[in-house]
Amino acid sequence: MEGTHTTMPDAPAVPPTPPTPPVPLTALLAREDLALRHIAGPSAEGVVVHWVHTSEMADPYPYLLGGELLLTAGVHIPETAGPGTAYFDDYASRIVAAGGAALGFGLAPVHDTVPEALVAACASQGLPLLEVPPRTTFSGVARAVWQLMARARLAELRRVTEAQQSLAVAASRPDPVPSVLRQLAQRLGGWAVLYGPEGAEIAGAGREPVGEVRGALARLAEVVRPAAAPGERPAPASATDTVAGSHLAAYALGAGHGFVLGVAEPERAPGDHTVASVAAVLLSLLTGEQQSGTGAARSSALVRLLLGAPPEEVASLLGDGPWIVVHARPDGDGAPDPVAASALGAALGSALVDPAGDVARVLVPADRTPAPLPGWTLGVSAAVAPHDWPEADTQAARALARARATRAPLLRHSARPALADLVPPGEAAAHARTLLAPVTAHPALTETLRTWLSLHGSWDRTAVALSVHRNTVRQRIARCATLLETDLDDPDVRMELWFALRRL
Repeated sequence: MEGTHTTMPDAPAVPPTPPTPPVPLTALLAREDLALRHIAGPSAEGVVVHWVHTSEMADPYPYLLGGELLLTAGVHIPETAGPGTAYFDDYASRIVAAGGAALGFGLAPVHDTVPEALVAACASQGLPLLEVPPRTTFSGVARAVWQLMARARLAELRRVTEAQQSLAVAASRPDPVPSVLRQLAQRLGGWAVLYGPEGAEIAGAGREPVGEVRGALARLAEVVRPAAAPGERPAPASATDTVAGSHLAAYALGAGHGFVLGVAEPERAPGDHTVASVAAVLLSLLTGEQQSGTGAARSSALVRLLLGAPPEEVASLLGDGPWIVVHARPDGDGAPDPVAASALGAALGSALVDPAGDVARVLVPADRTPAPLPGWTLGVSAAVAPHDWPEADTQAARALARARATRAPLLRHSARPALADLVPPGEAAAHARTLLAPVTAHPALTETLRTWLSLHGSWDRTAVALSVHRNTVRQRIARCATLLETDLDDPDVRMELWFALRRL
């Protein structure tokens, strides 16, 4: 579709501007402490600044990324430059070609006034020109921009957080799909519509667009709808377009049933994409359950488990084939909230999510291979049958601990055969119980020894994996050496203990 921008989930484009809200140039001009004066070029209305750059290069083009307020004191201006030369026209045109937002000219210490030839050049090139008074430093201008950005970012985060909460509440109402659409349309000040697998409008809310906008949004929804036949090019997760002054966006809902969320709004504000993405995650869960009945199946499976049925008897209600367990921890110190956990499950292709404390656990069909996810650290178990789910849960927990310790975004449990498998399981387990009896009475010592050995004796990585101080690790390992009456610096001892620990 002409004029449509799509974003593929596996190849995100590098943004040309930083992910911080831009600062309106009018907001800078309104700062009395800066006393900036707009003296040439187009109106400041609608002009935004993404960052501030100071340069005294005669050609700043190679050093600009676009969106800058370029500040200069005119040190680069040669004495021969004047109204009859092309110097200032070339200078202004290069800034415009690089995407510079505006030019600020400092009156001190080189020039007492802004050169008239520069004023004329900025006017002819369409570049806003600001006069920076002697009392205003360039660092003061930069600081004002960062302050305005910080305020705008805080307001954006507050707005997004409030929208997330209201959307989650809407999803819990008796009519969740219409409620989520109404809340989304209200938050964006536009129109939100849910398209069915055949392209029909199932539900909508907000100010309905007319004419070509409505048709363009329906066509945009087809861009992200999953391919009908195998072998076709995969559809992108989202697509955007601008038609007749309206900003359009379409989001493919998860579960692969063909539902699409469409959004039309008169203006695209910072944070709108995040808000719409949250709504798409919620609608993915709602439409997925409505289409496939997985919600009722999960409830039935849960009831049967609570009433004593073994996992292998209820697994058929959840899907076919072996399973993997994924343990995920968000980057930073926060615990995953329900919306973040639902988004994680949607990204992994499963609605079986348990946000338990600071770790989210997800039960995923083994044919859906997890990939690293931005903002998460993942530990993945081996593929197992339902009766081995508890063992897979332990594998995923250990894989996550190793991933965090080694700062890897994702680690998988290795299930390949080992030398220890040559020993009959019963004999190996009996030997392990005897060898490790002095420490198995202390679970903290056993887990510390296991983690320390798996991380090649690294004190720091073990401390990170167990969320304890490195001195605590040293004390526990020393206690293990004492109880086991052995030298843990001996590689043969470490190997034997590692084999034994795998059999506990």
